[in-house]
Amino acid sequence: MLANLPRVTKALLIANVAAFVLQLLLGDETFAAFMLWPLGDGGAGLDTSVRTFLPWQLVSYGFLHGNLPHLLFNMLALVMFGAPLEYTWGNRRFMTYYFTCVIGAGAIQLGVASWYAAQGGGAYPTIGASGGVFGLLLAYGMLFPNQRVMLLIPPIPMKARTLVIVYGAIELLLGFSGVQPGVAHFAHLGGMLFGWLLIRYWRGQPPFGGGRRRRPPDIRIVR
Repeated sequence: MLANLPRVTKALLIANVAAFVLQLLLGDETFAAFMLWPLGDGGAGLDTSVRTFLPWQLVSYGFLHGNLPHLLFNMLALVMFGAPLEYTWGNRRFMTYYFTCVIGAGAIQLGVASWYAAQGGGAYPTIGASGGVFGLLLAYGMLFPNQRVMLLIPPIPMKARTLVIVYGAIELLLGFSGVQPGVAHFAHLGGMLFGWLLIRYWRGQPPFGGGRRRRPPDIRIVR
């Protein structure tokens, strides 16, 4: 199966699994400087002096995971949604999209976590590829809205467009209600938001333009 994956999707899969193995071998504290910390000094949750925001964390946090189920869920979604998108867009555009979603999700989470820490709620790091994965889910729903996908829990088939709407609504509800602490719901929404904005930009649609922009014939058009 690995041999049949497109290049960037395969590289992301290998990099995430390798990073998780290193986390298991070396311990989370070794990677504290690569987790996404809120703005400001201090923090809690890890016995380390590196508890502050550093610019590269907006990318590096997306390669670290908290546990095996966290990793497996994200990597399954990466393969399910990432591979078709990469075959459609090509390697470069897919990589641009994925990291835009990861960075966008990190920026949203940075703002939310920094505000929460400033209110005395404590400063904890964020890790996981979920922001990029939720961006892939959104793109899949936009490019293949009528494609049927099967949920794992519960095992219900539905159209990709419906899946995006359902997951987006759930994340919004959980984010504002706070009933599932420890999960970066606003990062998930941030990945979807920045993915949506990038696709709108590529299509030349508002807020970036009034209609489709003409492109050279060797550049793929986002459907």
